[in-house]
Amino acid sequence: MKEAMKNRNISSLDKKGTNALQPFFSIVVATYNRADLLKRALKSLIAQTETDWEAILVDDGSTDGTYEEIAPYLKVFPKIQYFKKEHTGEAKTKNEGVRRAIGRYVTFLDSDDEYDPRHLESRKQILAKHPDVKFLHGGVRIIGNQHVPDRFDHSKTIDLQDCVIGGSFFIERDTLIQLNGFRDIALGTDACLFDRAKEAKINIMETREPTYIYRRETQDSITNRMLLD
Repeated sequence: MKEAMKNRNISSLDKKGTNALQPFFSIVVATYNRADLLKRALKSLIAQTETDWEAILVDDGSTDGTYEEIAPYLKVFPKIQYFKKEHTGEAKTKNEGVRRAIGRYVTFLDSDDEYDPRHLESRKQILAKHPDVKFLHGGVRIIGNQHVPDRFDHSKTIDLQDCVIGGSFFIERDTLIQLNGFRDIALGTDACLFDRAKEAKINIMETREPTYIYRRETQDSITNRMLLD
């Protein structure tokens, strides 16, 4: 199932039409050299009480045997699609997943994080109750260090409770295409997308139900590496 891919700009993509087979959610999982941690993330996805989803797993050129480690999951769960490309970084990797998504809403699962079993079910209930909402976020449970570098001044740190967490984003696919996805910047890609959505006057809603589990113990995360420098 390995596949080499060219990077494409999201704005150049045609919108995929709605049909009876369109899943409610497309979950984009971007990964790079996290074979062991990725299995934990996939287990949490498979354990979801909500089943109307597809998963787009985009491997950003891993060299640690990621495919071999997760191949058993791919054989048993065809809703998880695996694609491998050359290493280009997180933003372009997520954008490739968005390009391939066909769900009504696109959401994300970082390869070192996990979902509470009711994560997708709870968000579907909110979105069904508020069909005018184009961008839902929030509801994060943080495990580990709650401080990250300030994206405007890397010598300072800020509390994650005051940040938006990209893994918690649920964005209508057409809206995400309109926003042209994630920008390839060193830090703050999630906040940058969120700010552009606000500037575009997208209808945004926040939830406090903490079903996205944001794990901060991983030392190879960008923000943790910056704190250690």
